[in-house]
Amino acid sequence: MQSFNALIVNKKEEQFSVDVQQLTLQDLPKGEVLIKVQYSGVNYKDSLASIPNGNIVKNYPFVPGIDLAGVVVSSEDPRFKEGDEVIATSYEIGVSHFGGYSEYARIPANWIVPLPKGLTLKEAMTIGTAGFTAALSVLRLEENGIAPEKGKVLVTGATGGVGSFAVSILAKLGFEVEASTGKESEVAYLKQLGATSIVPREEVYDGKIRALGKQKWAAAIDPVGGEPLASLLSQIQYGGSVAVSGLTAGTSVPTTVFPFILRGVNLLGIDSVYCDMETRLKVWNRLATDYKLANLEQVIQKEVTLTELPEVLSTLLKGQARGRILVKL
Repeated sequence: MQSFNALIVNKKEEQFSVDVQQLTLQDLPKGEVLIKVQYSGVNYKDSLASIPNGNIVKNYPFVPGIDLAGVVVSSEDPRFKEGDEVIATSYEIGVSHFGGYSEYARIPANWIVPLPKGLTLKEAMTIGTAGFTAALSVLRLEENGIAPEKGKVLVTGATGGVGSFAVSILAKLGFEVEASTGKESEVAYLKQLGATSIVPREEVYDGKIRALGKQKWAAAIDPVGGEPLASLLSQIQYGGSVAVSGLTAGTSVPTTVFPFILRGVNLLGIDSVYCDMETRLKVWNRLATDYKLANLEQVIQKEVTLTELPEVLSTLLKGQARGRILVKL
């Protein structure tokens, strides 16, 4: 193999570029496992990596793509052998270690998950980091006693990658799911995923944050953060939980202690980047079994090539994405 294609972002002084270039295996970073990448996905972090001031990429030139699925070409680690189908997401992939927007990737063995029985490589990347984060959120709610009989569960940012999967997984498990979105055009899509009702964004946060509001939801999955999260916490039922994984509405959460000390509400932090391998394997196993969606295809917005990728990356930053965008290598 002389060379292969990869999407390269580069920054030289005031010049910034995003284009497909040729690499060789010698260009790849260190790692015990060489993977022929078959699929990657488009995530918010990847979109930030594709702009000059996104504060994701540490050094240039760089290959973005925080998740990938493919087939092992060679391995220096006995856990993996040639021909194994594997998934690699999170850790430093696509941030400080060349990522999935490349026909080949060299990845440390400790960052790799064997593809579980019951999933194809395409299904694994349809799920990707977004679906994994949603599944980890559901798992944490379950571990904190949330069950369908406890009441309604709210999903904020419901048309995004994490939100779409959260709605679908919760619905499959028998929860009554309320989906919050600011996009009226997406009501049919959310109902198709399994939402029992659609909650306008303003109903979760109307611009005012109350110390305690009416108790509406037994739990929530929130990839939004910011002031809407503060408002949401005040509306969770006694003993309920909110699993937070994102910050699209900002990093400041101006809440009071009242939801926590008067209603026993739990705020559960969801970290899909550095979560331990035992948990990672458990979540992927659930995604291949009882969390697995019968119609995963409906979560795919579209499938693109490396050449089409630069144009697509900007859609997430504009809030135009719905579900998952797959990259076929």
